[in-house]
Amino acid sequence: MPAATLIEFRRVTKRFQAVTALCNVSFAVQRGEFHALCGENGAGKSTLMKVLSGVIPDYEGTIALDGRTLELAGPRDAEEQGISIIHQELNLVGQLSAAANIFLGREVCAGGVWLDDRTMLNRAQELFDQLECQIPPGELVSRLRIGDQQLVEIAKALSLNTQILIMDEPTSALTESEVARLFRVIARLRSQGVTIIYISHKMDEVFQHADHITVLRDGQVVQTMPRAETSPEEITRLMVGRELAMAQRVESRVSGYEVLRVRNLSLAWPGHARGWRLSNIDLAVHRGEVLGIAGLMGAGRTELLECLYGSSALPPEGEMMLQGRPVTFRHPAEALAAGVAMVTEDRKQLGLIPSMNVRQHITLSSLYASVIGGFVSGSRERQQAETAVEQLRIKTAGTEAAITALSGGNQQKCLIARALQTHPQLLLLDDPTRGIDVGAKAEIYRLIDELCAQGLAIIITSSELPELLTVCDRIMVLCEGRKTGEFTRAEFSEESLMAAATAAYQTSASVN
Repeated sequence: MPAATLIEFRRVTKRFQAVTALCNVSFAVQRGEFHALCGENGAGKSTLMKVLSGVIPDYEGTIALDGRTLELAGPRDAEEQGISIIHQELNLVGQLSAAANIFLGREVCAGGVWLDDRTMLNRAQELFDQLECQIPPGELVSRLRIGDQQLVEIAKALSLNTQILIMDEPTSALTESEVARLFRVIARLRSQGVTIIYISHKMDEVFQHADHITVLRDGQVVQTMPRAETSPEEITRLMVGRELAMAQRVESRVSGYEVLRVRNLSLAWPGHARGWRLSNIDLAVHRGEVLGIAGLMGAGRTELLECLYGSSALPPEGEMMLQGRPVTFRHPAEALAAGVAMVTEDRKQLGLIPSMNVRQHITLSSLYASVIGGFVSGSRERQQAETAVEQLRIKTAGTEAAITALSGGNQQKCLIARALQTHPQLLLLDDPTRGIDVGAKAEIYRLIDELCAQGLAIIITSSELPELLTVCDRIMVLCEGRKTGEFTRAEFSEESLMAAATAAYQTSASVN
C-alpha cells in the first residue's frame, strides 16, 4: 500500500527583485520517508526549504500539509506545525553557550520567572548523548570548531517536537564517524514516524538513505524519482543539465622550487590537559604542487593553516621559511603582503561581510590594483570583479548584487576569487568545497590544476578523503595535533590515510 502524501508543493514561485529563485515548483513528499533534494548551488533548494520552514513567508503558489493549505507567518508557526530546519549557514549566537543556543526563544524557566539553567544544561547533555558527541553544554559556541557548531544546530532541531525535519547539508563539516552517528539518529527518528527532507551534494549519502530524489535546476523541478530507479550519474546529469566529467588526474605534476618550509611548528593550548593543539610539525610545499592536510575533526588542520596565515589566537612556536627567507606572521595583513592568501572554512563568521556586495567582496584584499592617482577607480574595480566572476563562473545577477543573495557555493567562489586577486605565491584552502555541489567542485578542481600549472603552491585541507586523493600531489596526516604520516601520490589509499589519522587512538587503545 503506497504511503500517504504529507507535503505537496503546488506551483511555488519566489522572486528576489529581478532574480527568479523558484519557478512553478511542484512535487510531493510522502509521510515518513527520507526525501532527498539535489541540485547545483543556486538551484533553489535552500530557498524552497526556507519557504516550507516559514523563514520566507511571501511567495506565490501553495503548500499543502496533510491536505490543508499551509500558511506560515514565520519560523515559530512552522515549529508549531511540527516543521524544523537545520540550515546550511549556521544560525547560532556565539556569545551564548551550546545549551542556551539550543533553547533560545524557548527557555526553560523556574516558577515561570527565572531561567532554569540546570535543566537546560541537563537536557542539552541528553541531546548530545543522543548524538554521541562530547560537547560541553556550557561551552560558548564561539569557542567550538565549525563541526561541533553544526552538531549544536542538529541538537537544537532534535529538541523540538519535530514531525518534519529539514536538513540542509548537515554533514558538510562532520567527520565520517560523526556522519555515521547522525544517520543512526535519523534512523531512530524515522522509526518514530518523522519525515526527513534532506539536501546534500554527497551522492553516497543520498543513494544510501533516500526513498525518493527530487532534482532542481535553475529554480525548477527537473524530475522526482524513486532512488532505486536511478543512479548517481543520472542525478548529476540532471542537476547540471549536461554530462559531467569529474576531475581524475592520473599524471603527477612537475613541481618547482621550495616555496614554504616549516620546522617544529607548535601551538599551545592553555588550560587543556594535552597542553598543545599542534606539536612539532614539519612540512614543505613547492611551486606548482598541492599539499593536502588530512585528519579527523579536531586533528589540527584549521589551526595549522591559521598559524601559517598569522591568524591563530596565540602565536605559534617554530621556524617558517618562505622562499628561503625566515618569516613570522602576527597578522593576516603581513601574510598577504608576503604573498600568502587563505580561504577560511567558516565563510559566514570569518569570510563574509553581509553589508557588502559581490564586487566589494572580490576586491576587498586587492583595492590597490584599482587605484589611479591615489583614488580607487570604480570602473577598474568593476572590471576586476567582472573578470573574476566570469573566470570562476559565479552565478550572480551582477557584481553589484548583495553577497547575501548568492547561494553558499557561489559565496565561497567569491572568497576564492578574493584570495586570487592578491596574486599569492602560496594559497591556503581550508575545506574549500564544503557545501558546494558536484558541478562547482569539478570547476574548483580544474581551477586548482590551472593554478598549479601557473606555478602556484597550494595547501588544502578537506573533510573528504576522495577529494584529497583527487587533487593532491602529497598528503600529510594529522592526529591530535601531531604529524602521523605523509604520502606521495604513488602511496595514496584511503586505508593508509585513515590508519595514520587514527594512529593516536589506536596507540591509546593498545596501551589500555
